[in-house]
Amino acid sequence: MPLGAKRIMSGLLFGTAGTPHSSKGPSTADGIERVAELGLGCMEMEFVRRASMGESTARVVAETAVRTGVQLSAHAPYYINLNAREPEKVKASQERLLQTARIASWCGARSVAFHAAFYLGDPPEQVYHVVKQRLQEVMERLKREDIHVWIRPELMGRETQFGNLEELLDLSLELEMVAPCIDFAHYHARDGKNNSYDEFASILSWIAERLGRSALDDIHIHVSGIAYGGKGEIKHLNMEESDFNYVEFVRALKDYDVKGLVICESPNLEDDALLLQNTYQALA
Repeated sequence: MPLGAKRIMSGLLFGTAGTPHSSKGPSTADGIERVAELGLGCMEMEFVRRASMGESTARVVAETAVRTGVQLSAHAPYYINLNAREPEKVKASQERLLQTARIASWCGARSVAFHAAFYLGDPPEQVYHVVKQRLQEVMERLKREDIHVWIRPELMGRETQFGNLEELLDLSLELEMVAPCIDFAHYHARDGKNNSYDEFASILSWIAERLGRSALDDIHIHVSGIAYGGKGEIKHLNMEESDFNYVEFVRALKDYDVKGLVICESPNLEDDALLLQNTYQALA
């Protein structure tokens, strides 16, 4: 694969959800090296099944990231449901999030994205208060452990999942060190809308209105092509195999001078991350 364009220095960085496919090896450090070779600027460490990394490995990851200038984030395991019925499942969910934050801190990552909860048929207002309480317990534990990592509940792609934009903004206002992970593909998949320049701009405006300009100066974005149906997200696709309007998406990011990380979750990972970055750079 040819190397990408020169890494963006404007403050908006594009990168991959996990180690790029073209990396020499499967390790996180290998992935960081490849991200830098491609001219991309960030990488999300994907702890999909469990948060597992020793401190010695994390030190190597942190050193590699500093040396290459690649910024890191992390994604907590999918097996988290802060609205679980069983106390042991709630405790396990909180511990998975805590352990991901610990590892992220060792690695020098600033943010942890995670899927917060399922409604399980409960009223959304009730679920919001349950999630808030249980997430607050996590944040208090991190504060006691002197871990300063942003915890970012993700905007989800199905109506059965907790995490619409309003819920995330409310949590971010009420809890210290909590901020949203805005998955624009998931937002589009919820109803097939939110896929035009005006809609992307409206989302960014709403974030700034609720959380302040600083939220656009340190944003955390997930994006990919997306397949969806009547119940929302079905699966991730490559950009050019989907109807996601990525050109107008990056145009809105540029017009609003958004800064932070754009993590590409398309199946082809680095190909679409480069597509997004190159499209961004080509805009006047």
